[in-house]
This record gives sequence, C-alpha cells and structure tokens, in this order.
Amino acid sequence: MPTDQPPHSTPKAPSLSQFDPDFDNGEWFPRWRPFQGDLDTQAVAINEYLPASKSMILGVQHTFAMFGSTVLAPLLMGFDANLAILMSGICTILFFMMTGGRMPSYLGSSFAFIGPVIAVTAYAGSGLNPNLGIALGGIMACGIIYALVGLLVMKIGTGWIEKLMPPIVTGAIVMIIGLNLAPVTVQGISANQFDAWMATMTVLMISAVAIFTRGMIRRLLLLVGLVLSYLIYYVIANGLGYGTPIDFSGVQSAAWFGLPDFHTPIFDRNAIVLIAPVAFILIAENLGHFKAVEGMTKSRVTPYIGRAFFADGLATTFSAGFGGTGVTTYAENIGVMAVTKVYSTTIFVLAGLVAIFLGLSPKFGAIIHSIPPALLGGASIVVFGLIAIAGVKIWIDSHIDFSKNSNLIIAAVTVIMGAGNFSLHLGSFDLGGIGTATLTAIILNALFNRER
Repeated sequence: MPTDQPPHSTPKAPSLSQFDPDFDNGEWFPRWRPFQGDLDTQAVAINEYLPASKSMILGVQHTFAMFGSTVLAPLLMGFDANLAILMSGICTILFFMMTGGRMPSYLGSSFAFIGPVIAVTAYAGSGLNPNLGIALGGIMACGIIYALVGLLVMKIGTGWIEKLMPPIVTGAIVMIIGLNLAPVTVQGISANQFDAWMATMTVLMISAVAIFTRGMIRRLLLLVGLVLSYLIYYVIANGLGYGTPIDFSGVQSAAWFGLPDFHTPIFDRNAIVLIAPVAFILIAENLGHFKAVEGMTKSRVTPYIGRAFFADGLATTFSAGFGGTGVTTYAENIGVMAVTKVYSTTIFVLAGLVAIFLGLSPKFGAIIHSIPPALLGGASIVVFGLIAIAGVKIWIDSHIDFSKNSNLIIAAVTVIMGAGNFSLHLGSFDLGGIGTATLTAIILNALFNRER
C-alpha cells in the first residue's frame, strides 16, 4: 500500500502541540499507550486507549450518534437501512486499518448521494428502490475516483491542500457543515408542538449531563441523555397518552439475527456521469472534517489526508459493491469528540463492531428504530451546534485577524452560503450547499487573501 510523505516533512502549524514521537513515529501505525490522566480535565489522544469497559460504552455512543443519519439517508434513497448500518461498521474498521489508526472518524451513509441517486433511479420515495443496481454502479465509480485522488495526495504530499485551505477557510467550512444541517433538523421536529417540546427536553437532558455530571458519565452525555429522554417520552406518551406513543410491534416481530439482502451493481454510463462527481463533494466535506479533528486533537493529521481519501474511496466502492450506500466521515461523530475530548481511534473500532452487530440483528435494529424522531432531532441540535462552534475554535486557535477585509469577506460569504444551502449547478450536477460554499471559500481565499 502506498505511504504518505513522512509527517515531519510538512512544516508544523504554530497552534499545534510539540512533536509526539509516539504518534509521528514514521511507521504505519502509531505507538499506542494507555491513558493515565484525569478524564474530568484531560483529553484522550488519538494514540491513547482507555480500559475495555469504558471504550465499549464510548463506542456505543458513537454508534448512536451516527445512527439517525445512517438510517435516514438510505431510507431516502430506497436502500436497505440494516445493510447500510452493517456496511458502515465494516467500512469504519477498514478505514481504521488503511489510515493506520491515525484519523478518528466513523464512516456512515453520505447525504451527498441523495439527489443524484434519486435523479438517476426516478425513486418514488417509499420502499426499496427498484433501480438500485444502477445507482450502485455510479457510487462504485465515485468511490474509485475518490481513491485515485487519495493516491495522488499520498504521492505529491499535502502542501497544496494547506495552501488552498488555510484556517480561515477550514474554520468556515467546519461551521457550515453544522449550520447547513440545522434547518433540516429543526423542520423535522417542528411538525407539531409535542415533538418540539420533546426535542427541547432532549436538549436539556443532554446539556444537564454535560454540565452537572463528572467522569465517565459526562463523556457519555449523548447516550445517557438519549436514554433519559427515551424514558421520559415513554412515560408521557405511552403512559399518560400525550403525543405519539412508542411503537414496539416491530421489536416483537423482528428476528434476533439475520443477514440483510445484498444487491448487484449495474454500470450505466449516464448514471456514472451524474453520480461519480459526488467524489469532489466528499473531498471538500472531508477536508473540513479532518481540519476540525486536527484543531481539536492538536495532532498533525493533515499529512495522513491522502490515506484517509484513499480509505474512504475504497470503503465507498466496497459498500456499493454489496448494495450499501456511499460512505463518508461523519460530522455527528466529530461533534461527539468535540464535547467528550476522547479522540482515541480504538473507540471507532468498537463503534464499528457495534454497528456490525446492529446490522446483523433485526431485533436490536428495531429497538433503535423505535427511538422517536423528536429525540433524535434534539440530539442533532446539540451535535450540529458543537460542529459549528468547532469551526469558530479553529479561527480562535489560529488567531485569525478579522480586521482584514479579506478574512471578513471569506468568512461572511462562506457561512451564509452554507447555512442558507445556496447551491450552484455544473450542467446537471448539483454542488449542494456545502460544496458550493466550500468552492467559494477556496476561490475567495485564492483571489483576495494575499499577504501584502
């Protein structure tokens, strides 16, 4: 497998920590060490690990964090949700292996494919997509292009990426990843006042766990907050009769174990032309994710972006080859890391194993499906907000000078375009709100943000 340039060949950013010989050791995997600090006050580094029991619980939390979107995205395209969950777990573990355990990320179903897939398959919006095979061929082609870009980055290095995307750009991109998702989340819980109040209650539960607890409970704020919200919702809806009760019929009828149905790709030229360019949206999106991770962890992960692109591309190709969706690093899980301060990549291996178990267990999957959308919406408000604030933190840590008009314009235009989901089309290809804002930020920076 090709290797990146040695980490020390790229100049260090002044905001990052000193050289860590255990992480930047010139080998494929870093040297792992046990975490020996205080969980209340110290972060867990990428190449540190916690005891197995704590790691497993944290892994479950990451699985829950991605679950809402990884279920929703395949349903919107007519894919098998259980198969998508199974593939997300397998692909996350493959990503860990191919990146050498240096990039803390979960790979889940990408929303960037929804528009093109619906366009090429004429999907009606309910049930299994009858033209799924055509979409799968296009997604595989997208994954191959993405992997080839990764190989190019591994060959020539990452300096050109850092020149294209300095902190003013990456901070804005990270912000819009959170803000772009906000309207969909809020609309999803605003259908009626009961759902709106239950979502608010979920926000309060998660916030209370984050602020008033300590140690491991605080690290599990999303999982504990969701469990508390679920119990309260059950009492109010199923017990007192307010709102839509939780439906357990699917849990009772589901089998404990079973394989999802696999599907065969069909390679259609028109579908490939429309779906394959999604690779460039994934690249732009993931660059923002990686920069957010670098800012949070204070570790030099940029030199390993080539590995990450290559791994994500191969994972997307693998997933589509069996009937799954295209996959990407997940903003939700970055939000979880932002608040828990646990960046160990070993956690994501366990999260992947949990997802594999969910994908192979229709009954357990049915239990998760029983979580009311209002509760998932409330959790999403917290997570997406944390992502947006992570973008601000990049600006603060990099000492961005907003007295410069160039920085003001880049940040202002990018954030509003992304938050408003302003989208340009290149022929029949829709760049999407995040893709358009990302491209705009890069162009504005290249044109106007020059040292004088």
